[in-house]
Amino acid sequence: MTNRQIKQLAYEGLWKNNPIFVQVLGICSTLAVTNLVLNTIVMCAALVFTVSLSALTVSILRDFTPRNIRMMIETLIIAFYVIIIDVILKAYWPQMSENLGPYVGLIITNCIVMGRCEACAISNPPARAMLDAIFNALGYSFILLIIATFREVLGMGTFLGFGVPYFSGQYWDKWTIMVMPPGAFFVLAIVVWTFRTVQMSQEDKKK
Repeated sequence: MTNRQIKQLAYEGLWKNNPIFVQVLGICSTLAVTNLVLNTIVMCAALVFTVSLSALTVSILRDFTPRNIRMMIETLIIAFYVIIIDVILKAYWPQMSENLGPYVGLIITNCIVMGRCEACAISNPPARAMLDAIFNALGYSFILLIIATFREVLGMGTFLGFGVPYFSGQYWDKWTIMVMPPGAFFVLAIVVWTFRTVQMSQEDKKK
């Protein structure tokens, strides 16, 4: 692949067709695990691992996969990588496994993973499929990290468990609602509105 093609894939996944603020995919985990930055980092790492290797595997097997059962095979491939992550977390980081609860397993049904397998991996060579998946997963990840940062700082006065000046002191009344489900909706809405506004402004300037 040329540098130009790689840059185009990066632009599409990170910005133009971002999975969250453009395609509005993966909202379940967006709302569920963003109350703490550390939880979000682990979930994002799990998704990058799963979607990239799933796309690579689907692409490698695309010529051997019957079209009428391709989605079942894609689901099995995705489940294989998710189980690896789930087993590793339970074995080496049980507290994090408990914190994330069922949401690691739900990566199997995440629209982003299946979407990249169906939209790109099933009809493109391995290198392109894997890069497309990585950039889409990173696009998902940076939005989740933004949301998680605001929620943890405003709701708990910490970042990665460490106190944040002013927000962790007596002068800041912690917004408990930010670490509750309604807070996730509020921050997600603001983030989507902000990025879509910037994106539309850029498109208008190009016209």
